[in-house]
Amino acid sequence: MNEMVLVENLVKRFRDVVAVNGISFKINRGEVFSLLGPNGAGKTTTIHIIATILKPTSGKVYVNGYDAIREPDKVRKKIGIVFQEPSLDQNLTAYDNMYIHGKLYGLRGEELHRKIMELLEFVELREFANKQVRYFSGGMKRRLEIARGLLHEPELLILDEPTIGLDPQSRAKIWDYIRYLKKQYDMTILLTTHYMDEAEELSSRIAIMDHGKIIAQGTVDELKNIIGQDVILVSTKGEASRLCSDLDDVKECKSLGANRVEILVENAPRYLPEIVRKATEIGVEIIEINYRRPSLNEVFLHLTGRELRDSIEVNQKPVPRAHRFR
Repeated sequence: MNEMVLVENLVKRFRDVVAVNGISFKINRGEVFSLLGPNGAGKTTTIHIIATILKPTSGKVYVNGYDAIREPDKVRKKIGIVFQEPSLDQNLTAYDNMYIHGKLYGLRGEELHRKIMELLEFVELREFANKQVRYFSGGMKRRLEIARGLLHEPELLILDEPTIGLDPQSRAKIWDYIRYLKKQYDMTILLTTHYMDEAEELSSRIAIMDHGKIIAQGTVDELKNIIGQDVILVSTKGEASRLCSDLDDVKECKSLGANRVEILVENAPRYLPEIVRKATEIGVEIIEINYRRPSLNEVFLHLTGRELRDSIEVNQKPVPRAHRFR
């Protein structure tokens, strides 16, 4: 069986709120699979069900062939999880946090000590083994949580928003660890994120979620091919949708509100003068016009009418492209 995770028609309701609304997907062994979407899309609820923390309202979930609803103990032995919210004991040392986790999974003696020290070395925290976690930076805590999640050698590692709130250097380190685990151990990794660059850089495949549903899934190229053309965005003072009439050689012209349209064309630079000519002809004043090759944000905008980046912190900086592990 090549599938590590199989999710079929998954639904989760909290009273009148439908957090997950009939989603289905599979994760193949050895791939990095990302659930990408804004805050509140249902990503965390989905992984909590996969990790047996929550029970679904309906639907099926299998992890490594085990039923997550009927065989939760077997599933838990196969997964490691790093939660979005901090879950370390702040008053214990890094070593002790690892030690208690290892004991819960039946590790003992020299084997446990060896694994702790090896993983602390891996996440570059060995010299801080006996330091209380309360004195760690956010990035150090995240790296320790990843090390702890790997202690029992899981077949599936689940990372819920692993770089949220971290500085660019710490984000780069987390990305490095994920790449290394994939390359060195062919580990299956399930990642949730609302950062487009993170999903694009790390993922074998991506499922885009919004309002509890999966609205598209595939490789990065497959998702971008949903649009497939150059994207021109035009903002106007007047009714922007008037531009959509009588434009020749466009794949699609779609209104994004009263004063904004999205136009898909084969060659944006060559087509811009035609848009300006048309706007002048019908008396629509252009405030802003720009174009780009399709991005994951453009795919989300195309499918939902709003931008995914609206949910990203304004001060989030891109990750440096120089990485440690290759």
